[in-house]
Amino acid sequence: MRLSFERATLGRTGLEVGRLGISAGYGVPTGAVERAFERGVNYLYWGSMRTKQFAQALRNLASQRDRMVLLIQSYSRMAALVAASLERALHAIGCNHADLLLLGMWQKPVPPRILDAAREAQRRGLVRHLAVSTHKRTLVPEIARGSDYDVVQFRYNAAHPGAEHDIFPQLPAADRAGLVSFTATSWGQLTRGRRWFGRGIPKGEPTPTGDDCRPRDRSAR
Repeated sequence: MRLSFERATLGRTGLEVGRLGISAGYGVPTGAVERAFERGVNYLYWGSMRTKQFAQALRNLASQRDRMVLLIQSYSRMAALVAASLERALHAIGCNHADLLLLGMWQKPVPPRILDAAREAQRRGLVRHLAVSTHKRTLVPEIARGSDYDVVQFRYNAAHPGAEHDIFPQLPAADRAGLVSFTATSWGQLTRGRRWFGRGIPKGEPTPTGDDCRPRDRSAR
């Protein structure tokens, strides 16, 4: 059964994505990925934790590859390993290309040697678009205005606010990179009621659910 799921255009990529994606982290089982996909969650992030369960889901969904937006992440700090990491990931899931190659966890501009290696993978047809992730919010508008990346991912949740001031008002009105916020639950801390940075859920307040933590800001797209 397919259910409607609100979608948005991911910046200048032109890709149509659901407003909620799903990643391989924290051991999400194969069946859960397939059910999410069937209900319209088409942004599939096989990233820092390339789990077997997520890989199996991607293989099972291979016949519907044209309906998914597949992101593969690389944390490589060695240019020679960027393409090799991507190729291993694609081979494991039986795909010949990814929609996005995400250069992960850069708190400063990506060195030219890494970016050039990613562009070479793009030239070879291994990936359609390049993306980068950062925890440094003030770097996001600069990336979004530039032409090196088509997507930028940044941390944004109740434990790590600030994008509403540092990012969204600073964005160009047109021809900008697509925006994806990640870890809406602060790696699960918010839904477990844990304390973060010396603060916790106020006394008497219920522990948030995952849906409570989902960003609602429509400018984040």
